[in-house]
This record gives sequence, structure tokens and C-alpha cells, in this order.
Amino acid sequence: MNTVKTVRELRAAVARARNEGKQIGLVPTMGNLHSGHAALVTTAAQQADFVVASIFVNPLQFGANEDLDTYPRTLAADQEKLLQAGCHLLFAPTVEEMYPNGMNGLTRVTAAQLSNELCGSRRPGHFDGVTTVVSKLFNMVQPDLAIFGQKDYQQLAVIRAMVQELNMPVQIISEPTVRAEDGLALSSRNGYLSEEQRAIAPALYQHLKAMSEAIRAGERDYPKLVSQHLEHLQALGFRPDYLEVRHALTLLPAQPSDRDVVILIAAFLGNTRLIDNVHLNLDSGL
Repeated sequence: MNTVKTVRELRAAVARARNEGKQIGLVPTMGNLHSGHAALVTTAAQQADFVVASIFVNPLQFGANEDLDTYPRTLAADQEKLLQAGCHLLFAPTVEEMYPNGMNGLTRVTAAQLSNELCGSRRPGHFDGVTTVVSKLFNMVQPDLAIFGQKDYQQLAVIRAMVQELNMPVQIISEPTVRAEDGLALSSRNGYLSEEQRAIAPALYQHLKAMSEAIRAGERDYPKLVSQHLEHLQALGFRPDYLEVRHALTLLPAQPSDRDVVILIAAFLGNTRLIDNVHLNLDSGL
């Protein structure tokens, strides 16, 4: 696996692979990789001939008082994980390489409707940062396909919308959420949890599963269901940012007649913001 730090080097390496007739897969990350990221790379290696991963802690998607400065940078360990997972090329640019004209007056890409819901309303500008950096990476790499995890469900929806609406020739493939044995969704931010908080954290997924079971059993009073579980989560020490049942495609509030829904949650445990979701297709049983 080669590591490059400039757009020029990146494009040259991808051009060589494409000239050899190889299909290009991209896995964008912010580093501090875990088994969930490795699963994305493994899937990319199964679907494409040449896998590019990026590691870039993107300032544009961090808001004021968020963890940009303290976000873990673990490049050496990340390189080893990527190599083992089947990555061929790592792009690890600086902020100056990604944003050579600085952060002010920057041209941005916005997926307006989906960006304003859920995490978008709690973290203004966050998804503008995501769509802008992902569109830049797509332009730099010009991949045939890109892999994103389902844990960041809204992010996945926003990127799908961007690709469709801007006619980007990139196939977006989603990878199921990878979980610890106790059910907690793997996240780079889980390392912020204290031992006591880590023991409590799996309750987030347990409540999502309980809600999904209730919906499968016929519960359609979503506000009542949400209120009950919010109360239990708060009693455990969570500070929920939101808990919502939404239409799986539009992310609008779910209606009783909807057959494809997703339960999404964001909640603080101490100073750590955790997100998770459960997707239910009530016709297929998934």
C-alpha cells in the first residue's frame, strides 16, 4: 500500500490503475480506524480492483466547541489496518492541500432538505462540510464506487441525494453497522467514554431494538413510543439530542402507513455524542 499526501500524487496513482483497466473504489474516513472502517475497505476490495482510502479530519464538518482539536490522529496504526483490509492507496492530505484557498469564501455543496433534519438541525453546517469534502474527494479520485457505513444513516442519505441530484457517476454502496459484542455501534468517539460510561452505552442499541420490536408488533403511536424510551434513557444518564422514527428514504417524520422506516438516535453520555439507528422494512421483515 502506498501513501500519498498531494492531489497530484493521488491522481497519478489512480490514473495508472485506471489505465490498467482497474475499477476504482473509494473509502473516505477521518482516521482513528476500527473494525467498522476495516469492513468498508474489505467490501471495497471485493467490489473494485483498486481501493483508495482517505484519512482527513475535515475542519469544515466540525462546529464550534466540537472535538476538532482533540479528535484522535493515529496514522501509523491506521496504515496497518488499511493494509490488512486490502487497501492499495492511502490519501492523507493536509488541510492546506484540501483547502488551498483557505476556509473563508469556500465554494460549498449543500444537500438542503436532508441536511436540515436531525443531526443537521443540531449541528448547523455539519452536512455542508460533509458534502463539500466528499464531492472534492469524488472529483479528485473519480471512483467507480464508494463505500459508506450505515451507522451514519443520515450522512449516507445526504451523500446518496448529492450523487443523484448532481449526476455524479459514482455508485454508493452501504455497509451494515459493525457492533461490539454487547451491541454498541463501533465509533472512533467510543474511546472518549469512561469505563462506567462504556458499560452503560449499549443500552442505546437495546432501546432501539425494543422500539423496533414494538413497531413490528403493530405499535404506530410513534410520539408515545419515543417518549417512553426517552424517559428510560434519561434515567440511565443519557442526554438525548433526538430520538425519532422517520421515513427511511425522505427522513421526514414517519406516518402510521409508512412501511419503510428508520429509528434514529443521537445522545450524549458525559461529553461523548453517540449516534445509532435501526432500519425496518415492514414488508420484507428486515
